[in-house]
Amino acid sequence: MLTRSDFEPAIWLRNAHAQTVFASKLRPSPPLEVERERLELEDGDFLDLSWLPERGLDDDAPVVIVLHGLNGSLESKYARGLLRQADAHGARGVLLHFRGAAEPNRLPRSYHSGDTEDLHTVVSHVRARFPRAALAAVGYSLGGNVLLKYLGEQGRESALTCATAVSVPYDLKRCAEAIQEGLSRFYQAHLINGLREAYENKFKVIEAPEPRPDLRELRSFFAFDNAITAPLNGFRDAEDYYARSSSGPFLKHIRTPTLVIHAEDDPFMAPDIIPDESMLSAAVRLEVSRHGGHVGFVSGGRYGVPVYWLEQRIPAWLRDRLHGFEAPASAREAQEAG
Repeated sequence: MLTRSDFEPAIWLRNAHAQTVFASKLRPSPPLEVERERLELEDGDFLDLSWLPERGLDDDAPVVIVLHGLNGSLESKYARGLLRQADAHGARGVLLHFRGAAEPNRLPRSYHSGDTEDLHTVVSHVRARFPRAALAAVGYSLGGNVLLKYLGEQGRESALTCATAVSVPYDLKRCAEAIQEGLSRFYQAHLINGLREAYENKFKVIEAPEPRPDLRELRSFFAFDNAITAPLNGFRDAEDYYARSSSGPFLKHIRTPTLVIHAEDDPFMAPDIIPDESMLSAAVRLEVSRHGGHVGFVSGGRYGVPVYWLEQRIPAWLRDRLHGFEAPASAREAQEAG
């Protein structure tokens, strides 16, 4: 179902860039305690998980798996905010650091927008550890693309009870084109710089592929994906990577109740990539707002206090569908969690 979101931006944050930058850069970082777990993989690599500390929860307490975006990590404020909400709602919460995100991984390959194998590994790991618990996943941007593609691939076999995806690049090629236009080029430069730094750090630890590309010459997503992402992850070229990794074609195959949140003014992508109703399965609810930016969605409270609306809307969706995910005992707890 395609529907209009009830999100309204703060009066002083109606601009898409203001929404995007405030949420990611100017918001204070929500305090959070975590416990780290390293999963060793069959191919010799590893994944790092950041769990909320155990607080005497029953074995059947629900688990919320959080998937970060490009260049994201536990330091991403949207991830920390949602994990705090999971804690307040009596759930276990865990952030999946995609391989190579938290620190250089051991193999030339790293994470990418279509890599669903590692998510499947983590879902299976969590299911084995908590066989009685209901599982949900929440993905942001690149992590949302991975999640939607995974759900479409799994169909009725998905182990997840429900899911949410925010600010998803459903068409990777169209997004790579759109982010080169206007002010969006600044986001591209920022993201490419982060990718360049990550690969430079990786190539200090492992041997770089030959011929080694000059990372300083890769200034667009198409150039970077063509020279780095595609060949290191088994794709023919950037076109092949985009075609096989975009989540849009998988939406109609999703059978898990899934909330998708998107803003028409997302500066990372063009409005024409937003799926129409014919692309959605009956299990998908796509809520589109006029404003919100990219993983922004900051509304206004009393006296102009910023309200991080995603941390209200996503828990509300989970409360209705995830057994054991219950509202905090008091309004005070809810305020502290936000």
